[in-house]
Amino acid sequence: MKRSEFIKQTALLSIGSLLTPCIAQAAKKDNPTLLLVSGWQDVNIGDIGHTPGLLHVLETFIPKATIILWKRSKGDEVKKLLNKNFPKVKIIYGSVNNNKDVDNPEVMEAFKKADVMIHGSGPSLVGGDNLASWMKHTTKPFGIYGTTLENPSQYHQSILQKAAFIYTRETKSIEHLKKVGISGEHVQFAPDATFFMHIRNDEKANSFLKANGLEDKKFICAVPRLRYTPYHKFNPNNNGWSAERIKLVEETNEKYKEADHAKLREAMIAWVRETGNKVLVCPEMTYQVEIMDELLINPLPDDVKPFIVKRGYWLPDEAASIYAKAHTVLSFECHSPIIAAANGTPCFYLRQPEDTIKGQMYYDLGFNDWVFEINHTTGKKIADRLREVWTDYKKANVQLKKCMKKVANIYKIGTDRVKKLLV
Repeated sequence: MKRSEFIKQTALLSIGSLLTPCIAQAAKKDNPTLLLVSGWQDVNIGDIGHTPGLLHVLETFIPKATIILWKRSKGDEVKKLLNKNFPKVKIIYGSVNNNKDVDNPEVMEAFKKADVMIHGSGPSLVGGDNLASWMKHTTKPFGIYGTTLENPSQYHQSILQKAAFIYTRETKSIEHLKKVGISGEHVQFAPDATFFMHIRNDEKANSFLKANGLEDKKFICAVPRLRYTPYHKFNPNNNGWSAERIKLVEETNEKYKEADHAKLREAMIAWVRETGNKVLVCPEMTYQVEIMDELLINPLPDDVKPFIVKRGYWLPDEAASIYAKAHTVLSFECHSPIIAAANGTPCFYLRQPEDTIKGQMYYDLGFNDWVFEINHTTGKKIADRLREVWTDYKKANVQLKKCMKKVANIYKIGTDRVKKLLV
């Protein structure tokens, strides 16, 4: 390797030393190859939804691209779901070690083929090590698409400083990046890719709806959530949390769980008593199946309980088909309303302050009337707003279409920047 070339490549690396030869910049072409790192966990239909959402964005706006998915989580069910809906996308796996090398030759082959690497939507730069490996082994561009970047660590800053584009999933992340000196035209807002998730399982959904007497647009969905997700309860090593962290999580959840859910129940009661229609209580995360009865069903008045239907954990394709048939989705979780919106159904996000800054994206997109900061609202306000929606459903749907048109336009602009890297 010539000294000048070595210096050029080394300057483009922000992590580690040059231990192996770099893969040179790929030739530009009309049918580029995109390497997407995504799929952080499979216990949450929202986190699962990030991946098909962004795959659909890329297939829609860069239709000639070949896409390789470097998937982090390894659940078989989700892999089958993606294979079914995206048969042209190759899925690969591989871990990154401390030297930023990978343990699967397929990943190195993907590094050679891909023209751009994209980090998918998520709660942070979850795939930072994956990007660092790309930076070590190639000189090709990479970027972030629809990710929360709240208080990025020094390590993540060193990666982000080299990104060709950074699309944060809410505008507050842009403020956080500015504080650490990362700014420019390449830093833009692009909401969570779950807004573009199009996968459905109508057959399974219709079977469930029929079995439970849930008629089209004559039921609402209610999704519970504790203030903190109790990851320590379903992770063998307590999710790496300290005893102090676990104590904080459990005490906070216990303190607020009844007060929070009483507000949602008030809207459920109003719906049942005033419309005579049903409520489907359903989960976004696996653990929520266990808290449905305690927080949303058992405390209901006796005249309301016969109108309640319960659903166990599901995959996002079935959830999308159910939400498409629902009248409105009311959720403490962030992503069920997004999946509902993507399927043309009005949605309320009951936002808890512990649920990070990601909820800002709702305000960024114009969903202000349907966001309820749970500490500063009442059950009556939620019920009143729901009443407004069922009283003038046409108006609600016009508002929803306006917001979703804005989403699609942002995605198009974002992928235009990606395409500029390929010409």
